[in-house]
Amino acid sequence: MDIRLRDTDTLIDILAEEGGRLRAAAELAGPDAAVPTCPGWRVRELVRHQGRVHRWAAALIAGEAPGPEGSSAVPVPAPDEEPDEWYRAGLRELVARLRALDPAAERWTFLPGSPSARHFWARRQAHETTVHRVDAELAAGRRPSPIGTAVALDGIDELLTGFHSGSRSRARAEKPVTLGLRASDAPGAEWTVHLTTDPPRVVGPGSGDAAARVEEADCLITGPASRLLLLLWNRDTVDDPHGRPAPGDPLILTGDPGPAHLWRDTAGV
Repeated sequence: MDIRLRDTDTLIDILAEEGGRLRAAAELAGPDAAVPTCPGWRVRELVRHQGRVHRWAAALIAGEAPGPEGSSAVPVPAPDEEPDEWYRAGLRELVARLRALDPAAERWTFLPGSPSARHFWARRQAHETTVHRVDAELAAGRRPSPIGTAVALDGIDELLTGFHSGSRSRARAEKPVTLGLRASDAPGAEWTVHLTTDPPRVVGPGSGDAAARVEEADCLITGPASRLLLLLWNRDTVDDPHGRPAPGDPLILTGDPGPAHLWRDTAGV
């Protein structure tokens, strides 16, 4: 089962759409609104962060070398500059550069598994912007608009097999445990995350014994792919079903909740 979004143009379209939704939610919330899923941030910090990341990615796509400070080196809006227009201009530039980039062009990337730099940056920015769009909607006191199942499945794959496949992942356990994930709206979309003192090892869709392994997990969480994605990014929880930020069916946890709590406490990126 291939759960990845392979079409780069589709990912660029998602980025453009989600970027617009983030801007609209931020405007509704107002710059001083607290962002409940990003403790210590207000909406102005959220918009600055996302705008910086968009401009940083656009510069890398244009061929600039990455600096040690990453996106934090990108200037924030000047005091006399309209923050909303600054954000929109950065998003437009990023989308335009992605659309124009030759699929064969080589650029710096930082996660494994992408067929091209163009695909990598379209995918990374689409998911980055989607998650922060949810943050902005929550800051506005709104229930987040849905994340499509195909987008969520691809986001889960990126997080588990990209961010948490290498030595920089902090999702570790002194005693080996397994966390199982099952998407209730995508038959066959199942993952077993093995947590040890080494980087996580993921058995996912396409593995012949994926279903059997997920059934044997110490902790199994079942629910819509969109909610699983937000859970893995610490934007949702199985502990408070009445306060869940995402629409749809609940997240159901069976077994030991310890691995889920371990992920919550250690898997931030």
